[in-house]
Amino acid sequence: MALIVKKFGGSSVATPDKMQSIVQRVLKGMKEDDQVVLVVSAMGDTTDELVSLARQVTSKPYGREMDMLLSTGEQISIALMAMAFAEAGHKAVSFTGAQAGIVTSKAYNKGRILEINAERVKEALQEGNIVIVAGFQGMTDDGDITTLGRGGSDTTAVAVAGAINADACEIYTDVDGIYTSDPRVVPEARKMEEITYGEMLEMAKLGAGVMQPRAVEMGSRFNVPIHVRSTFSEIKGTMIQEGYSMEVKQYLIRGVAEDKNVAKVTILGVPNKPGYAYRIFAELADHNIDVDMIVQSVRVANEGVTDITFTVSRDDSALVRDVLAEIRDELSIEDILIDERMGKVSVVGAGMAGHPGIAASMFGIMSDNGINIEIISTSEISITCLIGEESVDKAVRAIHAHFFDKD
Repeated sequence: MALIVKKFGGSSVATPDKMQSIVQRVLKGMKEDDQVVLVVSAMGDTTDELVSLARQVTSKPYGREMDMLLSTGEQISIALMAMAFAEAGHKAVSFTGAQAGIVTSKAYNKGRILEINAERVKEALQEGNIVIVAGFQGMTDDGDITTLGRGGSDTTAVAVAGAINADACEIYTDVDGIYTSDPRVVPEARKMEEITYGEMLEMAKLGAGVMQPRAVEMGSRFNVPIHVRSTFSEIKGTMIQEGYSMEVKQYLIRGVAEDKNVAKVTILGVPNKPGYAYRIFAELADHNIDVDMIVQSVRVANEGVTDITFTVSRDDSALVRDVLAEIRDELSIEDILIDERMGKVSVVGAGMAGHPGIAASMFGIMSDNGINIEIISTSEISITCLIGEESVDKAVRAIHAHFFDKD
């Protein structure tokens, strides 16, 4: 007997016919005593259509009401899927995020799963049901609906798998696995058979859109193997797990990631005194704004002011501008500059540790292609460069060719 969580994204459940195909695939693959939980997203472009509806009545980010609106997309999907399974002769029951016991933080549009009280899901499985859970959503302790951000259904699936001690979590999508780079940008990109949680987390944070970073964090925390595979074929995809085989370990670089949803924020003339940086970033944190690639530079040692530069999601740039405007006079800030024409390119690989020369190679490729680097940040298994958005694809192709084409 196996206990498996299967997640199907919006493109996989875009039409009733596709839902019927999923039903047949799931039932065909089930053994007699298997227990299955499905986590599904909203149908096709439903979420984007709901956002468009909201924009027709307001230009303001009404977080709570937006989450009330967006959560309806998944409720349509789960009800239809449950009906489709029943029509095919198998017991099924649908649960919203709240009904499945998913408790989240109070950050609207960016909720984090705090815990899952999965007893109702377990009881339904014991009764012989296929359980269908709405992805992308949960509920606060106060009873408010929250959504988990784009890609949040991945997080729902892995978190549910951890909560019910599932044997595996399968993420079905419109691609057949995780590639060394985005195949739409790098046609020569290679599908990986396996990748560690740490490497996948870095790639997800740095722009690889196949998995949401929080989903990978959940997999690592609960040690749930994650199989990313195609909805439309039976071929094996990519396993995300704790370790991998010796033959994979020979690769210093596992992937080249890109992110064009980037804005660079520069705060000019911040007094170079204790507490000022804290005040800025605490205010941003209070508004649930994720900050990355922070650089502080002193202009002249005796001038007493500093400039602070950092990156945020381009989606947050308007909110960042408003937040900083509120504290500008209080902190005697000279000016606030926001450039939304930026992007990141990164190399990721656990094999980088202890191998000097990777950074030099990456910077040399940038130089050879006439690409200026504005900020550099590193971790033990990644190097990231902030560059102009117009140069991102060119940089990714050149870096990928250097590290992979010679293998």
